[in-house]
Parts: sequence; structure tokens; C-alpha cells
Amino acid sequence: MVTDLRQLIDLCDSELIDREYGIRRQKLLQEWRQLSIWMTEHGYSEFTEDVGYEYCGETIGGHLLSENMEKHHRISLRAIRVLISYQKTGDFEFRSPKIERHFDGECGKPFSSYLSYARNVLELSASTLVNKELYLYSFYEYMRKHSLNIDGLSIAVIEDFFTEMGYTLASRHNCGSAIRIFLRYVFDSGIEKKDWSIYVLSDNYKQNRELPTTYEESEISRMIAAVDRSSPTGKRDYLILLLAAEYGWRSKDIVRFRFDQINRDKNVISFSQNKTGAPVEYPLIASVGNAIIDYVKNGRPNARNDTVIVSAESAKKGKPLSSPTIHSVVTRYIRMANITGWEKKKHGAHSLRHSLASNLLKRNVSMPVISTVLGHQCTETTKAYLSIDINKLRQCPLPMPKLNSPFYKAGVEK
Repeated sequence: MVTDLRQLIDLCDSELIDREYGIRRQKLLQEWRQLSIWMTEHGYSEFTEDVGYEYCGETIGGHLLSENMEKHHRISLRAIRVLISYQKTGDFEFRSPKIERHFDGECGKPFSSYLSYARNVLELSASTLVNKELYLYSFYEYMRKHSLNIDGLSIAVIEDFFTEMGYTLASRHNCGSAIRIFLRYVFDSGIEKKDWSIYVLSDNYKQNRELPTTYEESEISRMIAAVDRSSPTGKRDYLILLLAAEYGWRSKDIVRFRFDQINRDKNVISFSQNKTGAPVEYPLIASVGNAIIDYVKNGRPNARNDTVIVSAESAKKGKPLSSPTIHSVVTRYIRMANITGWEKKKHGAHSLRHSLASNLLKRNVSMPVISTVLGHQCTETTKAYLSIDINKLRQCPLPMPKLNSPFYKAGVEK
């Protein structure tokens, strides 16, 4: 863990640059300079969470967000929490919390045990852990408020919880999934003798979800053409866009792409997906192969690790990129390509994944092949992409049979 303030600030600043922070970056840098002065005055040589909280307590009255907090105090709080979250997880906290979540007492022990398991054994990402903690804390608070234990759960109790929370359909779906997985862990680990997850009913979220964001092949070509490949950063970004657009890779798989995943004898790239753990294999097509060679020879900084794509920023030189950086790279070139209405659409690497599936479907590529390309373990997962090809949907309706009933004949009175 980095405790040297100057080094920690440099790491965070490099991430801010990668994410294209503008005025907000300057405000955070200003706040960090004030923190440095305060630490010197108080004799602190290393930055820790406790030091950060002490600074917040002395300068703004606390380390949690409040409704009536003045704007400049919100910026100060954000600056400190950015340092703390990056120091602990390597990523920025999504937003400053208004409360601290503690799972206390006997009721809280299973929740704490599961979150520890998710963090240390499953090694879930920081953002995934935050989401799980958020939903599970709401459920924990509900149980504590109503003096419930896990063995007192029922369908009625779970449904009452959802009603009390007033979730949207998407939030209910995500919360239900978090609770269901938690309750299965409680059963599998022997904390409870009964699998209480059966009381978390499935929802109809999939039938009501929004259509995936997609871009046309011509639009994706314009994105890729917008890259200035004469610079080292451009060579890096060009490779990132190709991996997202040509293979449909997720951000996590792009940042974890290693040289040992490339089999030059077979001319393929093989690895296990970060999200599902399922093995996938892709042909090393010429455009991607040439982009890798150009980047490694003429753009990649010297690095001791085996990661293909690494940072060129001075503070993080040679270190792997983060997933949000991939999102920023894709967004930058979508904007530069002047695609109509891009601001109202999703514009990260996942939108290029959806676009690949959609464009393959338009080329009459079969569903099993598209599933293989995307690394889906079953075609049911891939069927979501059927809804975005209107031309294919027009081929699906069955012809209306001829109706002979007199009640349906024109001019016949009932």
C-alpha cells in the first residue's frame, strides 16, 4: 500500500488524466496541496485513512457527506476520499458516502463473513463489492429494524422488503441477485442448515430491460480511424479499440491481456474470461496482430510484467491500466468520430461488444457462432441481441391464418 503522499497523488493524478478530468482535476490537485501543508504542520510523514479522516474532521467537520455541506467542503471531502479509496483498492470511490456501513451483532456476522469471502476468496472487483455491500446493508437494516433473523425469512418478508425499499425493476433485480447469492453462501458454508435463497423470487427484469446500445459498422470504422497512430498513446488506444470492436472483449479482459495468452504457433489468443471463468479462444487476425507488434515495438514502455497494454504515465509507467481507463479511451474516440447522438447512448467498451453481436447478426451469422465469439456459455444469454435487429424480427412473425367466422367478416352485424 502506497503511504507516501507525493507518490499517491501522482498515481491518482495519472488516473485523472487517463479519465480526462478537466476542471475537477485542478480542484482536486489544489485540495491535495492543502493536505500536504497540513500534514507537514502536524508532523505526519505518511498518509493513511486515519490521517485523512483526521484532516477532514479538523477542516470540514467530518468524513461523511451531509445534505447541507457547502460545495467547497464537498470538494475537499471528495479529494481525501479519492486518495483513501485509491490507496485501498486501486480505484476511485464511486461517490462519497453519507453513512458508514457496519454489520453489527449476531445478525451482522453472516453478512460480514460473506463480504470477506467475496473480497478475499472470490476477489471481486471494488465496484462489485461496493454494490453488494450497498444492497446487503439495506437488507441487514430491514432485518434489524423488524427484529428478524435469517431463519425467519419467507417470501412475504422478502417481498415486503422490496416494497419498503421502493426499488426500480433494475435495482430490485440487482438487489435480489445479491441477497440470493448471499443466502446460498450462508447455506453452503454451514451457517444455516436450510437454503433460504429459495424465498427470493425471480423477477421479469429480462423481459422489460432496455435494448442494448449498438453502433453501426461504419460508425465503428470512424472511431478507429479517428486514432492518431503516430504517437505511443495512439498505438495503445488503437489496439484497445480493436480488441473491443473486433473481438468484443470486456474491459477487464483487455487490461489483463498477457503475452503468454498469445500462441504464435497456432496463431490464436486463449484465456479464461475474467467475468465467467469460461475459456475462450480467438484467431489472431492480421489487424490485431499488426497492432500488437506496432505497439510493442514503437509505443509500449519498458515493463517487467507480462501485461501487453500498460500505462505510459510517469507515475504508473509500465503498470496495467484500469477498467475505467478503457471506458475513457473508447468514449474519447466515439466523441472524436462525431457520431450522431452518442451522448444519449452508452459509450464504453461494452457498447462495442453489443455492436459486434448485432453486426454479426445482420450478416446472418448463426446464434451459436455469435455465442462462441462472445464467450457465452449458452445461446440463451446471446438471445438478448435478437431484439436489436429489426430486420430479422420482421422475418419472425407467423402469417395470420384466414378467419372464416362470420363475426370477423366485413359488413356482418353482430
